[in-house]
Amino acid sequence: MSGLSHLDAQGAAHMVDVGDKALTPRIAIAEGHVVMAAETLAIVRDGNARKGDVLGTARIAGIMAAKRTHELIPLCHPLLLSKIAVDLTLDEALPGVRVRAEVKLTGQTGVEMEALTAVSVACLTIYDMVKAADKGMRIEGIRLIHKSGGRSGDYEADPL
Repeated sequence: MSGLSHLDAQGAAHMVDVGDKALTPRIAIAEGHVVMAAETLAIVRDGNARKGDVLGTARIAGIMAAKRTHELIPLCHPLLLSKIAVDLTLDEALPGVRVRAEVKLTGQTGVEMEALTAVSVACLTIYDMVKAADKGMRIEGIRLIHKSGGRSGDYEADPL
């Protein structure tokens, strides 16, 4: 119908059968950021958030989210991930926190959704941890920046 693999001939959504696909190494990297007031960034940097360790909590939340992507996104397959890395970097120029997630496996389907979910939930966790200080924070720029493996080949996002 549309060429989208998650739609059948009648246009109904379904989970794609990946059973006949070869096991190949797959990697996805996603990024995003949380823009906040400079004073809020100082709270994060100095470890003075009332809820605790903002960056450590966001890192764990991102990792947990990647592992549970199939429970959140209806047509995603449950995957045996071999690596999930969530890196958070303070950026005075934003001001805010830059979030990057890398997810790997050897499998029959890609891990783009897992990387994007990790970044999304890490950003939401940062927001939650310091929202009492800054309700005007913005979550921005969540996107896939790299993908390798699988039938569709490699992808590199254009630099911003």
